Amino acid sequence: MEQPIAEFESDVVVVGGGGSGLAAAIEAKRLGRDVVLLEKNPGVGGSTIRSIGSISASSTPHQIRKGIKDTPDEHFEDFGKFNAMHKDDRCEDNLALRRILVDNVNDSLRWLMSIGVVFFGPTAEPPHRQPRMHNVLPNSRAYGYFLEKRARAVGVDLRVSRRAQAFLLDGKKVTGVECVTADGKLERYIARGGVVLTTGDYSASPELKLRFGTAADSRVGPTNPTNTGDGHNMAMQIGARVINGHMLLTLVRFVAPPRKWIHAIPPWGVLTKFMAWSLDNLPNWLLRPFIMSFLTTVLAVSPELFRAGAILVNNRGERFANELDKPVYPLAEQPDQTGYIILDGKLADKFSAFPHFVSTAPGIAYAYVQDYARNRADIVKKASTVAELAAKLGVDANALETTLARRNASIVDGKERQFPLLDSAPYYALGPVRSFVNITDGGLAIDDQFQVLGQDGKAIDGLFAAGSAGQGGMMLEGHGHHLGWAFTSGRLAGRRAAYRARSSNS
Repeated sequence: MEQPIAEFESDVVVVGGGGSGLAAAIEAKRLGRDVVLLEKNPGVGGSTIRSIGSISASSTPHQIRKGIKDTPDEHFEDFGKFNAMHKDDRCEDNLALRRILVDNVNDSLRWLMSIGVVFFGPTAEPPHRQPRMHNVLPNSRAYGYFLEKRARAVGVDLRVSRRAQAFLLDGKKVTGVECVTADGKLERYIARGGVVLTTGDYSASPELKLRFGTAADSRVGPTNPTNTGDGHNMAMQIGARVINGHMLLTLVRFVAPPRKWIHAIPPWGVLTKFMAWSLDNLPNWLLRPFIMSFLTTVLAVSPELFRAGAILVNNRGERFANELDKPVYPLAEQPDQTGYIILDGKLADKFSAFPHFVSTAPGIAYAYVQDYARNRADIVKKASTVAELAAKLGVDANALETTLARRNASIVDGKERQFPLLDSAPYYALGPVRSFVNITDGGLAIDDQFQVLGQDGKAIDGLFAAGSAGQGGMMLEGHGHHLGWAFTSGRLAGRRAAYRARSSNS
């Protein structure tokens, strides 16, 4: 005998509990609606709490306090300069959504501050003409902490371990969501006002990366393994379309460290406000060890290392790629999908001072070889000979020696004449490193009311989207724009769904 399917009803159903979903749920609840938020993971936070945590905005309290005169119009113009550097002929760029973002993101920042989130900055990132990047303290987990606390305080019904799998329909109108619980039970959630889709991107979906990109894209793993594109698939099943599906942000990144004390710092107000004051007032030499302890756990490898002559080898000690030609893809094909960056003493010395850095968080700090040696001893190996380095890595010494000998011969022969010889002790290996898809920028087409659009360009009644799921063809190059869009679009989409619920109930 089949068990009956449990059914629940509310004004607004939000699918996805990352930054955009929590913002949408809180906003809809603020407007007096009954709100249920469904999250497939055991806890909320999504990709937001895995991010570096910056938001770029203009006309903010931080800018005003420092006498920086800035406007959304100037932000809009500079935004376009970032996008122009990376745009290809296949890209769309939704200027209407960009306008919504720059006009509303400073309100999102103020709102986050009002619920307890603390930022320092703003810091500079050209081609922004003014410092606009605001960085969260003590780390991005603060977003999840304060948003969940606020959602529970205002009465949002948070239901975790529930994976949405299909929309409920009345003709072509979306009336709710069907989901499955962790123990396999089906539940249906009816939405009187509308469903807000905030399910993130599809960086963990090989099928969608292959569909919109290439076979090579599909083999690169995700930064967030739970971003499986559920919302994209559900929406496409009822006629929605994806814009800029081929756009992926890939990077070579060090493997994650064991959990460090820096990630356990609670986002208490007194503590984070003291941290913000310290960053504004204490000398850099005093703060640098603390900043590096955090940054060396989350940052990607600078391509400048390879342009200066470092090479990538796999765990057999073999060089496998042209490091200057998208090494992220061949790296994903190696045994265990891992590699090591090899430097000699000359390169290590070079990457010990500005402007030659191993990693950077723009406007915050630069991390050099010695910073990684101090804070990430697990990924830095140093030896007086190549054979000794191979032993420390656990790779075949003959293979690694042959690899460096071939590289140096290629330089002497003129095939790679632009690089220096790798022949000066001590020798270094940084890694293991892996390839990651950090973000996919393919979002569902939406209008300026955050309604999802069908193939015919008409709104799908009852369905809204925000965050990466509702990126709508907008390019978000530059640090701090993805998070800014997550919170801004989430709040506005939640507001639209709440208004629709009021109309349905009247």
